[in-house]
Order: sequence, then C-alpha cells, then structure tokens
Amino acid sequence: MSGHIAQDWEPVVIRKKAPTAAARKDEKAVNAARRAGAEIETVRKAAAGSNKAASSSTSLNTRKLDEETENLTHEKVPTELKKAIIQGRTEKKLTQAQLAQLINEKPQIIQEYESGKAIPNQQIITKLERALGVKLRENDVEIMK
Repeated sequence: MSGHIAQDWEPVVIRKKAPTAAARKDEKAVNAARRAGAEIETVRKAAAGSNKAASSSTSLNTRKLDEETENLTHEKVPTELKKAIIQGRTEKKLTQAQLAQLINEKPQIIQEYESGKAIPNQQIITKLERALGVKLRENDVEIMK
C-alpha cells in the first residue's frame, strides 16, 4: 500500500437554478421584485384571455358545414340480411352468444347485426355464411347445399 489516500476538505457550494419564465411571472416573484425595487414591465397581450384565434378559423368550416346538404350516414345492415341471420341462427338452434363464439366475434356484434345497427363488414358476413350455411350476400338469400 504505497498510495496515500487523502480526503478533500474543499467546501461544496450548491446553488439554486435561475427562475424559469413561468416562475418570474408568478405573483409572489413580481411582488418580491417590487419590494426589492427592481424595474417591472407589464405587457398586455392583444388577444389575452379570449379564444379569438380558434373561433375565427372555424367560421370557414362552419359555413361549409352549413352549406353542405348531403345527408352523411353510415351504411347499415339491410333488413333482408338481418332476417336471414336470425332465421339461419334459429334453424341451427344457436343463441347469439353461441354463434358469436363459432365465428370468433363478440356477442355484441351478432346483436348489432340482428338489430340492424352494425356497419356491414364483409369478413364478418363471410364468417356468418360459413357458420350458418346460408348465403347472406347479394340480394337473393338462399340456403347453401
């Protein structure tokens, strides 16, 4: 052990960071600066406290929406498809939950298709055709043999 280990007795000084911009705008900081006699400048922003920037840009979009006359809605399940699914399911003596399990979908999806609220999805319709043995696509609904 030839090396001599010495302890460093130099003082360590830890300083706080300079205040951030948000902290400088804080009411406490402003009052402290006033007491200290520092010069304080207050500037009022032009659109402070109002949402004018957002409302002015939406007026164009609002006008376009008001002028739009086309009725935009999702495509719904046709009545013939609803009836064919219900008929095919009841002929196989399946519940909605059992049919859903057969096609690896949630029971809620079968419920939506049978109530006509679902947005038609060709993949799900194909699964239903296979599980029920019924042709569901095209306007003519017929039993597959």
